[in-house]
Order: sequence, then C-alpha cells, then structure tokens
Amino acid sequence: MKLVVVSAGLSSPSSTRLLADRLAAATLRHVDAQAEVIEVRDLATEIAEHFVTGFPPVRLAAALDAVAAADGLVAVTPVFAASYSGLFKSFFDLIDKDALTGRPVLLGATGGTARHSLVTEHALRPLFSYLRALVLPTAVYAASQDWGEEGLAQRIARAGAELARFMAPPGRDVIPDVDTATAIAPRSLTGAITSVHPADGFEVVPFAQRLAALQAE
Repeated sequence: MKLVVVSAGLSSPSSTRLLADRLAAATLRHVDAQAEVIEVRDLATEIAEHFVTGFPPVRLAAALDAVAAADGLVAVTPVFAASYSGLFKSFFDLIDKDALTGRPVLLGATGGTARHSLVTEHALRPLFSYLRALVLPTAVYAASQDWGEEGLAQRIARAGAELARFMAPPGRDVIPDVDTATAIAPRSLTGAITSVHPADGFEVVPFAQRLAALQAE
C-alpha cells in the first residue's frame, strides 16, 4: 500500500511539514505502507507553468500520478486569510476530478492562532468532498500554542488510526494500540451519565438505580 503526504508549507523548517510527518507516522503505526512526501513549494514553478501551458512538467506529473495512485492521502496546508494557501489549492486544482473518488483523506492545517481552527471544516472539507474523496471524521489543526501539548498528540494519534483503518485491505483489521483504541472506541450508553473522568471515560449508572437514589433524598 502507498501513503502519499502532501505538505504545502512555505518555509524550511515548516510547522506544516512537521504536522504532516507526525500524521504520517501515526498512520504508519497501524498499517504497513510505503510513504511518499510531496513538498508543494518545490513544485511552485511547475504548477504555474502547467496553468499557462496546459502540460505538466516531469516532476509535477510524477507528483500528480503519485496522488492518484495513493491508497491513502494526508493533506496539510498553512492558513492564509482564514483559508488554505493558494499554492495548496493550485496543486489540487490540477488533480484529475476522478482521481480521489472514494480515496481516504486525512486533513490537517497549521496557523498562528486557534481562531482559525475551523478552517478544516469550512474550507478543506468542502474542497475534498467536491473531489468525492472519503474525508475522515477527524481533522487536525495545530496553532502555534498547540505544539508540545498533549491534546495535539492525542488528536494526531486518533486521526492516524482512522486513516489506517480505511486504508486496510478488505478483510484485514487494523489493531490500534491501547491508547488509540481508548480514544476511538465507540461507547454504548445505557444509563444516566453522572460524571466524566479523563482516564476512565463515562461513568454510567442504570436509570432505575439513579431514580431510586433521587427518591430517597
């Protein structure tokens, strides 16, 4: 299997590339795949040339073919003017309209402030839904203050496990590690939720027991 990672960071080193690498690593912990990273900034000139001439240069053609052949895709962009970068959008404008149909895609974005955290929902998700990709439920946004925080690591682990699950060949289950399994396991609730504990999750009390306790007060 092949995992393709598209990073649209503009600097080097780049927080966008860092997030892309961590999402890829989280995915590869659960599925056996070869990863290929596409740095969109290295293709900026070729992208512009393709728009003008209608023909992709060799490196760009190889990158577009890699995306089309991927079993899973990680796509990460920096945020500019409350949306994805123009370079990121230009790259995906060149993807064949049917290339990502049914393909699992994990979305990520980076920005300087948490105020842009919904960019994955109001900008990225509609773009890949238009391309008929299978956009995963968990998208990861990382603001400057998120780096080093436990919450970001947990979101990355959850997202990677989701992508691995959708990349797995039919009939082969993906078995996440214990921490990830706890994070993504669906809960079946059959009573009244009386408390939430970070380690244990929901404490469920049968309704009849809770009602009897209230009547006794």
